[in-house]
Amino acid sequence: MTETILSTRDLTRDFGPIRAVDRVSLDISAGSITGLIGPNGAGKSTLFNVLTGMLRPTSGEVFLRGRDVTGQSPDRLFAQGLGRSFQIPRPFARMSVLENVMLAPMGQTGEKIWGPALWPSRVREQEHAIRERALDVLAFVTLDRLADQAAGKISGGQMKLLELARVLMGDPSAILLDEPAAGVNPTLTRVLIDKIEELNRGGKTFVIIEHDMDFVMRHCDPVIALAQGKVVFRGTAEEAQANPVLLDAYLGAKADA
Repeated sequence: MTETILSTRDLTRDFGPIRAVDRVSLDISAGSITGLIGPNGAGKSTLFNVLTGMLRPTSGEVFLRGRDVTGQSPDRLFAQGLGRSFQIPRPFARMSVLENVMLAPMGQTGEKIWGPALWPSRVREQEHAIRERALDVLAFVTLDRLADQAAGKISGGQMKLLELARVLMGDPSAILLDEPAAGVNPTLTRVLIDKIEELNRGGKTFVIIEHDMDFVMRHCDPVIALAQGKVVFRGTAEEAQANPVLLDAYLGAKADA
């Protein structure tokens, strides 16, 4: 049987009288690339925010590898192997691309108040190891030539790759990507897809919010659809393309077309 790496039970998030996520129960299989689709306002990003600890659920539960992690903070979840990117990249604009990636690992000795004074050799060794790891990750996502460039000066597509690089520094087993292809030119989109598929072949699990239906149908299995905060479909890409509700509401075709 396929292992479930991330799951929810009756997960709900309210904003006052508005229910953005409505009793969502889902299971994400380890090693899958799951596509999460739905119209604007369907609750996709809110679901990501609850899954990754950015928001606490109103009710319901979140499980990571079978352990209840409901309401845990993003840093604790990241330490347990759950990483995510954001729809709008958030680099430290004045810092270099390399520095942005080097910031990602948690528990660095040099970040402690007395760390540099009490353990200078440990700080130097750790920073050297993190730098080498960061350079390897930047090479993997094809940003190594921009390592010394200010992160605020690179293109939007390169920022999406930088987001992925920062996530990869934590070596997560499950990665949630929020519209990774949005606003990215075709060349960088191809690079991004290639890296996602290479990581997936290496055992990484992905859940991807994406409005580009060609991206979803070509690269995601299964596909989950949300509408008004509820799961209204789960199946293969082929089943999604044949589903009358999705054809009409999400894929831009009429049900009888």
